[in-house]
Amino acid sequence: MTYQGSCHCGQVRFEVEGELKQAMSCNCSICSRKGALMWFVPAAQLRLLTPEDGLATYTFNKHRIQHRFCPSCGIHPFGEGTDPKGNRMAAVNIRCLEGVDLESVPVQQHDGRAQ
Repeated sequence: MTYQGSCHCGQVRFEVEGELKQAMSCNCSICSRKGALMWFVPAAQLRLLTPEDGLATYTFNKHRIQHRFCPSCGIHPFGEGTDPKGNRMAAVNIRCLEGVDLESVPVQQHDGRAQ
């Protein structure tokens, strides 16, 4: 299935393909503040529909994840990085997807503070 997503103001729009079976809630310092519910997909399944220069990037700690956000409205629709095997991945904030019933998506808790 293909999902459409965006930031709040629409400056960042994207689509992501895959089967949304679960999301992850992380308690690390940035995720707990953002309140994001992340869905991990191979990076090739995420397609930006607006110019990349409309995105800003934030990294911290080990700089392994590029937290992408809209510089106008501040919403974080996705992040980019690699999985433990070195595969490029995208972490899509399912709260930014259109038409998703958030209550129907199982959420796995991840202890990011311990890492």
